[in-house]
Amino acid sequence: MDAGITMYGTVWCGDCKRTKKFLAEQRIPYRYVDIESDADGMAFVERANDGKHVIPTIEFADGSLLIEPSNAELAAKLGIQTAAKSKFYDLIVVGSGPAGLTAAIYAAREGIETLVIERSGVGGQAGLTEQLDNFPGFPEGVSGAEFAERLRAQALRFGVEILAAQEVTSIGTEEVCRAVRTKDGREYRAWAVLLTLGSTYRRLGAPGEDDFIGAGVHFCATCDAAFYRDRDVVVVGGGNSAGEESLFLTKFVSHVTIVTQDPALTASRVVAEKVLAHPRIDLITGSTVAEFHGSKKLEAVTIKNIGSGELTRLQPAAVFVFIGLSPNSGLVKGQVATDGQGFIITDAGMQTNVPGLFAAGDVRAGSTKQAASAAGEGAAAALAIRRYLEPVAGGMPCRDLAR
Repeated sequence: MDAGITMYGTVWCGDCKRTKKFLAEQRIPYRYVDIESDADGMAFVERANDGKHVIPTIEFADGSLLIEPSNAELAAKLGIQTAAKSKFYDLIVVGSGPAGLTAAIYAAREGIETLVIERSGVGGQAGLTEQLDNFPGFPEGVSGAEFAERLRAQALRFGVEILAAQEVTSIGTEEVCRAVRTKDGREYRAWAVLLTLGSTYRRLGAPGEDDFIGAGVHFCATCDAAFYRDRDVVVVGGGNSAGEESLFLTKFVSHVTIVTQDPALTASRVVAEKVLAHPRIDLITGSTVAEFHGSKKLEAVTIKNIGSGELTRLQPAAVFVFIGLSPNSGLVKGQVATDGQGFIITDAGMQTNVPGLFAAGDVRAGSTKQAASAAGEGAAAALAIRRYLEPVAGGMPCRDLAR
């Protein structure tokens, strides 16, 4: 699908990185023009900004422009709903991955009025995955984008209201109600809240890593592989994510070098066999990235052998990091019980130590971090929430507590 969007920017521009991330999360196709290497692109930006170099400059199919837009301005232009129709719901789900949308579908089918709030794109990490091959019901596999769209369409069919590109900033408790506040200053209330906040790719913490995020250091091959067509890249990690993303990268790049600290790949046998058999993937074991080098963008990386300490310098066009996940539980830090890694602890009914506040999916302690099990947890959470609502909803309505 061609949305007719062209973005003019540079590799070092922070707002350009943010905008690229937003468009990727919303799965909106666009053409990118680096004005430092494209004279026509530079001239266009100058004409659009009275001779000034203001980026990102974004041109839409109708000829209109947005200059240095915020995510909210982009969402409004693209018709993405960021404000709810009501202030009161039976259930608010924070997060729209397989756990969140499955819970919403189950709840809505039971007549539970449900709002889903998602800070990024609908579908969560599953929506950014190139291919899901192990989700039941898809014998030929399904792309992450199609999977996310199917979940969204099914939720809408049952009356679920979905806000995308909207961030929840706090969750409070007033009487028997939960108060959910969003970044735009709005507040919504509900009998119950389900946290399906997911997880985030961990960073290496090596010197220079933060300096080149979006300019040679990436955590999503689906989002950024196309920018490195016919070039060499490095993948850090040895698990399923690293293996699967390496295989995906070979559709664009000329060569992939996998660097893992383990003595061998820890990915499943099926994934490992595909990786090791691929003629354009090499493997460096027992090693890690010691440092990232460059000026405005990544130019080289130093690889350190953990056993010998030997240093090797590589010059890939980009480094993709897949070394595990950290829970996105900061929103409720200090409010609910978590384990040593920050994953939210729940009882068998997916309820946290705070009544009416539930958690499911990758953010929950003990979850398997798989799409199929996340969907199962979402269904289980919805059933538990239904039982929770039966006695609670007979009391004072949340709307009567509004100020």
